[in-house]
Amino acid sequence: MNLSQMRHLLAIHETGSFSRAAEQLHLTQPALSRSILSLEDELGLPLIDRVGKRNEFTAFGEAIMERAKRIVFETEEIRRTAQLLKGGLSGGIRVGMGAGPSALFMAPLLNRLAHEHPAIHVDISQGGADLLLKQLHDKALDVLILDTRVTNPIEALQVEQLPDAPAAFLCRAGHPLLALARVRIDDLSRYRVASSPLSAEIGRLLLERYGPKAHPDKLVTMRSDALQALLDTVSQSDIVYLGIRALAAQALADGTLQELPITPALNSAARYGLYTLAGRTQPPALDIIRSMVLEEAKRISK
Repeated sequence: MNLSQMRHLLAIHETGSFSRAAEQLHLTQPALSRSILSLEDELGLPLIDRVGKRNEFTAFGEAIMERAKRIVFETEEIRRTAQLLKGGLSGGIRVGMGAGPSALFMAPLLNRLAHEHPAIHVDISQGGADLLLKQLHDKALDVLILDTRVTNPIEALQVEQLPDAPAAFLCRAGHPLLALARVRIDDLSRYRVASSPLSAEIGRLLLERYGPKAHPDKLVTMRSDALQALLDTVSQSDIVYLGIRALAAQALADGTLQELPITPALNSAARYGLYTLAGRTQPPALDIIRSMVLEEAKRISK
């Protein structure tokens, strides 16, 4: 048996069809069929049951598939390791970020890379967690920065937790709520609240702390991943912002926005993590990205 046969087997399993697998592999269908038959003859057991137009892997075929995946993965990693070592720190890295991490980390990360490591080629993609995780699994990205509350633990992933980013209720200077010594949920519910989409965990926390009126579907009337646009809207209206405090650091410093003294205190934070593919050889530049993001996360956690 050989590596090509392992790749052929994987392609059939992935596509569910000899014809689609042959097209993907740039082979003729008869050539692909001969490759699989040769592998079955060598192993002495059928790998695929051909039932009409359907192709179903036998129990033995499924067991072989798991080993084939590891063989192909490790072979690709050997090739990738050689390429990365040749490229060194002048190579590239592909980073995916969710909405919150993009707003927090992208600008300082790009600024530091431009000044301290101009030889590194960096590509940053933004999107939802599901799309970015798929791109990481497909090896189209090297590392993700995502909210750990919106992703389920997956064995194939390694997750490095970053320091929490404290959250707060913010409003414009001169907002009527600032005239109150203490702001309660009844007071807050008279105004519209803007936020990024909230995780189920944050929703439960709001309900536990403030009661039914704090249910995200009732409390939050404006949702967007464009967090800076939300903050701009809050600074020019009576809408209240619920989200990461550090995103409004400059507006808080110059007095454009102020933190609401909500009772009881929110005491919540965004939890982000660095996601990589377990067992994957990582680009040398990843250590630099990790260090920069960690420094920035520590700064905004204070």
